[in-house]
Amino acid sequence: MGTMSGCLGYRALEDFVERHQAALLAVMKLPHKRLPSYSTIRRTMVRVDFVALTNAFNAWAQETISVPEQTAIAVDGKSIKASVEEYDSAYQDFVAVVSAFCTQLGVVIGLQARHNGSESEITTVQTLLEVLQVQGVCFSMDALHTQKNR
Repeated sequence: MGTMSGCLGYRALEDFVERHQAALLAVMKLPHKRLPSYSTIRRTMVRVDFVALTNAFNAWAQETISVPEQTAIAVDGKSIKASVEEYDSAYQDFVAVVSAFCTQLGVVIGLQARHNGSESEITTVQTLLEVLQVQGVCFSMDALHTQKNR
């Protein structure tokens, strides 16, 4: 709820929890009437298995979202803030997510995680297209994906 309300950092999420404490306790029906602090929010978010989360999202999206034929699907990759390792090295590694957005429905219909140091966006997009299993649609992607095999 905090993220959907524009709270994008751990401190912002902590502020959200403090501001909406009564409503959150009423909705969540927690046994000890205590909500998570900054440290708990951070520890929990750091421990999220991103690959498992994207797999769960993709399974949910395939069951829930019906993609109409002849619609446009925008595919793009974005790096995840604060995931850079060895930022002062020429061999930086960071986590990125490639998403497929159905423009007609206004929703993301698929996600695929990638590590910059181990795979390219091209292969990640190919994997995502296999996961999506959609036909009769028009994909929009960066020019990077027009490369030919040599």
